[in-house]
This record gives sequence, C-alpha cells and structure tokens, in this order.
Amino acid sequence: MNKTTAVFLSSLFFLTGVILGLNGREAISPNSAHAEYLSASAVDQVYRQLAGGNSPLTDGSQLLSRISQVATPSVVHIQSERRSGATGTVEETGSGVIMVSPKSKTPFVVTNRHVIAGAKLNDISIQLHDGRFINPTDVRTDEKADVAILMINEPNVQAARWGDSETVHIGHMVLAMGSPFGLSQSVTFGIISAKGRRSLRLGEANNVINQDFLQTDAAINPGNSGGPLIDMNGRVVGINTAIASNSGGNEGIGFSIPSNLVRYVTEQLVVHGRVRRAYLGVKLDPGFDIKTARSLGLDRVQGARVVEVYEETPASRSGLRVEDVILYFGGVEIQDENHLINIVSLTAVNKTVKTIILRQGKRQTLPVTLGDRDDLERRSEAPPIKKWLGKQ
Repeated sequence: MNKTTAVFLSSLFFLTGVILGLNGREAISPNSAHAEYLSASAVDQVYRQLAGGNSPLTDGSQLLSRISQVATPSVVHIQSERRSGATGTVEETGSGVIMVSPKSKTPFVVTNRHVIAGAKLNDISIQLHDGRFINPTDVRTDEKADVAILMINEPNVQAARWGDSETVHIGHMVLAMGSPFGLSQSVTFGIISAKGRRSLRLGEANNVINQDFLQTDAAINPGNSGGPLIDMNGRVVGINTAIASNSGGNEGIGFSIPSNLVRYVTEQLVVHGRVRRAYLGVKLDPGFDIKTARSLGLDRVQGARVVEVYEETPASRSGLRVEDVILYFGGVEIQDENHLINIVSLTAVNKTVKTIILRQGKRQTLPVTLGDRDDLERRSEAPPIKKWLGKQ
C-alpha cells in the first residue's frame, strides 16, 4: 500500500469516528444542541486554513480525482436494439471501455455480450466521452464469459490500460465507471468485498461458465454492465457485469469479471474471432461434501471429485478414474468443481498439464493433455456439453 492510500484510509477511519461521535452526543442530549455562530474574522480564518492546508482527506480526494480524470475518457455509453418476435424491438443500454492490443490494428470497446446480443452493427450506438456517436465496424462475442469486443475505426480516442486482477485483494479500493440508468460518465467508489464468486445465476447471461467474479460494494446499477472497475493505479481490474438485488437497483453487491480473464478472452477474439477452450472429459460432483471428503481421506472439502470418466477423452487417456479428487491443476489449488471447469476451459488447447490427484488416500501426479472443446461439440455421439463440463 502506498503512502497516499494509507493516509487516505486513515482519514476515512478518522472521519467515521467523528461522525459516530457526533451522532452519539446527539443521542444522549437531543435538545442541548445550539447553533454557535463564528465572527466574520473567525470565518475568514477557517476558510484560509481550509484553502491552504493539505489534509489527508484532501490528498485522498485528489487521488480519486486524478484516477477519474485519466480513466473517464476511455469509458463509453452503449445503446443497442434487437428484434424480438414477441415484443417488436428490445432496447438495451450499457457501458464499455476502450482498449488496444498489439495484435489489433484498431482500438476496440470491451463490454458484456448481453449488452449487444442479437443487435446488428447499425443498431449498436457507441457514445464517446466527447459526445461523438459511432457504430462498430465488427462485433466479436463470447457467450461463455459474457464478453464482447466492438471493433472501432475512430481517430483521437483514449484507451485505458489493463491491471492485474490477481494483485487485487479483499479490502482494496476501486472505482466503478459507466452509465447507470443512462447517466453517462458516472463514477462510484467502494472496495473489493470478495473474490472467486462462482455458480451465480445471471439472468440473461445464465450460460456463463467462466465464473470467477470479483465482488464489490461500489455502486453498480442497470446500465453499468460492461463498464470498467478501476484500481487505485487507474487501471482496469474488472468489467462490471451483474448485481445481486431484489429491487433491481444497487444494494451493495455487484460483480465484475476479473481483468485477467477478460484480457485472455479479448485477445482470443482479436486473433481468432472466437475463444478456443480446452476440455477434460469428466463429470464432477457438484454436491461434494465433508462426509464424502472424509471417506476419501480428506480432512476438509477441497478439490473436484470425479464421478464419471468419458471414453476417448483427455481424462480417459491420462488415466483419471472415478473417485479421484483433483487437488491441483497446473500448480493451482482447486477449490471446487466450478473452479476446475473455469481453469480447464481457459487453458491452452493441447497443453499437457501437471495434475495432482488424491486416489485411495494417496496423492499422485498425472500429466493430462487437454483437448479442443470445438472437436468435442462436433462429435455426433457426444453427450450434451453441460454433461461434459460436470453440469447436471
């Protein structure tokens, strides 16, 4: 944590204490408060002190302002229309952020797929920071991560910069930027509340299998979808995608796709126009509990339990068996079956991965060479794709 951030946090805690203290005093004696007026000279003196002093709160406020200043020009407002047989035309609004890649000749806007799903190029309008309206030249989407890139060919645009979502931890401060309720160029402030949120039901985006969300209490509302989550270095560490709400508005629980996942998907879309995903070929236990874990020799629930191995798949060829528990995959400790699904699908096709399993109470290491999920889906004899992923 740098000095400015530390000072800013200390100031926030101090201010909270002052507010609580004032509220407590009023609760003790609600009728004893009387207005105390300062003399004109005293008022002038206070204003001079406020103008000339550098308080920690002022320093922190200036930091947030600088971050907003550098990031806001990269944030866009998106409107799209798609045809619907039942209701005629469906309008969707959202946000996005301009990014660049050494593998792309032009900049592109990163957003959520559900913001522009089903819309034609001419029915997608992008409003830039300076008020210009443009249409994308091409759209490339990935349903399984709910990510889309809108290719643009426009001069004088400012791209944001990627941050490393692996270095973001619970309690770190972040800004959510976008167009909530169509109010473009909005900025909200909060912290990372949790990491690794999976198995979320995301409404229209319920086909998302690459779930590893950052949770934040920075206000995210309808229209923020696709906008960036910014860290205290002014870099994009997430793409805001969903809220948990009974009312449809912000209730302090929002979710963002980690930047490392988004960056992998966007690079694949830039180069290939689609995302090549690997697969293993097993069915996993979604109800893996402590009783079963203990029966297999574990003292807690960890890893992903294999309940079926499909024939002629990477899993069968590598020697995986029913009742194996996959503990580590490529050096990453596996938390649950959805964690494994996410990691496998984002691993390079045909890559051989060191896999540590628990078999009959003993750890073993197996090299597993992953296959291409596109080949799997083309096989006429293959079971439904959700079954191969370990879904019920």
